[in-house]
Amino acid sequence: MRALLQRVSTAKVDVAGETLGEIGAGLAILVCAMESDDAAAAEKLARRTAKLRIFRDAEGRMNRSLLDTGGAALVISQFTLAADTRSGNRPGFSTAAAPELGRTLYEAYAAALRVQGVQVATGRFGADMAVTLTNDGPVTIWLES
Repeated sequence: MRALLQRVSTAKVDVAGETLGEIGAGLAILVCAMESDDAAAAEKLARRTAKLRIFRDAEGRMNRSLLDTGGAALVISQFTLAADTRSGNRPGFSTAAAPELGRTLYEAYAAALRVQGVQVATGRFGADMAVTLTNDGPVTIWLES
C-alpha cells in the first residue's frame, strides 16, 4: 500500500456539498492499495503511520508521533497514487488494486489506525471528493508498506 501523509492543522472532505469527515491537528492521508497488497500490508502501513515521528516536540524538532500528540487522521482513498508515469503523457493505473480489493484494504487501513488509538475520519471510497486542508510546516511524507 501507498500513503501520502500531510501534517495539517485542519482538514475536511466533502462529497456533493456534505462534509463527511473533518479533523483538527493531525494527518491528512491519501491512501492507495496496490494489486499485490493484502490485509497485512494495511495493518503494517497503519502501524507505521501512527508511530511516524513527524510532529514537533518542545524543542521544535520532529520527534513526536500521531499517537504522542493525540492528533487525528483524515483518511482519503486515492487510487491515482498508483500512477505509472514512466512513459507517455497519460498515466497508467494498472498496478492499483481492483476496486473491490481497494475498498476492503482502504477500510482495513482506517480500522487498523483506530486499533492503534488514532481518531479517524474518512471520505467515501470511489466518490468525487473535495478535500480542504491547511498544511502544517508544510510536512509531506510518502510511505509504502
